[in-house]
Amino acid sequence: MEPRISIVTLGVEDLERSYRFYHDGLGFPTSGQPEKGIIFFQTGGVCLALYPFDKLAEDISENLVLQHPAGSFSGVTLAHNTRSREEVDAVLEQAKQAGGAIIKSAQDVFWGGYSGYFSDPDGHIWEVAYADFWQFHEDGRLVIE
Repeated sequence: MEPRISIVTLGVEDLERSYRFYHDGLGFPTSGQPEKGIIFFQTGGVCLALYPFDKLAEDISENLVLQHPAGSFSGVTLAHNTRSREEVDAVLEQAKQAGGAIIKSAQDVFWGGYSGYFSDPDGHIWEVAYADFWQFHEDGRLVIE
């Protein structure tokens, strides 16, 4: 298997609400509409998809036990790395204004960076982080050495 992630799909309770959060609130680009039943956002390197939670579970297996993520921690976070400390604060505020919840305010962290966490309307948790030692490719992807 090539070491690549093509799409990250988030199961959501209300596709229209999640579309508004990611597209209108955070500014993620898409030509998709909720009426299509799934929405794809092109981000730097990986596509983010939104799909109804129950349909995603059904697609995986009819025997899958549904446990909605809102209010619980699944052990998975998404990350948005920034080029400045100020951008961390700005993105967290943007997420809050879009209807997300701040889980952890931005602060200096043990690994030498500055980060905070927000959750989207379905409880999916995002870290927004900065470190002065990070480098980025032209398309915004983090350089991993």
